[in-house]
Amino acid sequence: MSAVPKVFVHGNPETAAVWDPLLAELERAGVPRTELICLSPPGFGAPLPAGFDATVGAYRDWLIGALEDLGEPVDLVGHDWGGGHVVNVAISRPDLLRSWASDVIGAYDPDYVWHELAQRWQLPGEGEADVAARFGAPLGTRVEALVERGVSRPVAERIAAAQDETMGRAVLALYRSAAQPVMAELGRDLERAAHRPGLVFLATEDHMVGTDGQRRRAARRAGARVETLDGLGHWWMNQDPARGARALTAFWAEC
Repeated sequence: MSAVPKVFVHGNPETAAVWDPLLAELERAGVPRTELICLSPPGFGAPLPAGFDATVGAYRDWLIGALEDLGEPVDLVGHDWGGGHVVNVAISRPDLLRSWASDVIGAYDPDYVWHELAQRWQLPGEGEADVAARFGAPLGTRVEALVERGVSRPVAERIAAAQDETMGRAVLALYRSAAQPVMAELGRDLERAAHRPGLVFLATEDHMVGTDGQRRRAARRAGARVETLDGLGHWWMNQDPARGARALTAFWAEC
């Protein structure tokens, strides 16, 4: 395996701690720690700069800038909204990549419908009330909410500590900027992602990122191989990090 930076981008409502179990497995598999880089989107474990509007386009441009700063093609991996940013870069700037991997490609299918929570965040007033209650809850409550949804407790404790009003503002801006038909329109250019090798993680118990058919259809359009993670959910990298590491190292070895 060549010495190519492996760059990881997380999503909502997370920090880079979500990758810790997977990174540990990758190190055990022989990937040098110096090759493993985590990038935190503004507002999600990183400051939200003044003037940053936290839209889909702004996060795409942020990630493009961060990859340009690295100065060489990378193996880019994204989860949740991080996976969305990865797909947007694969479509718009494949020259920055050696390969890409994402677990949310179904959101780019023309028939994708946002999950119930996202639709709530997209509603004025109702969205503000939800994020205020969610991110303003006691730390222990925030930890338990993550654990119940599949995040390992040590990781949940680190993520919950960073959930605050700033993250809530970023959540609302991002989801509102991505209300349909925005994702469907972005998906019109999905075939451009095939310029670089792609890997799509299909966790069978993740019901927030499109149907099985939508995910497979979008993966075909993007020219990506599909890694089916039977029995795993949205936080597959916490539930079975060894399986995720095996899939990534095998994929990278073929790039």
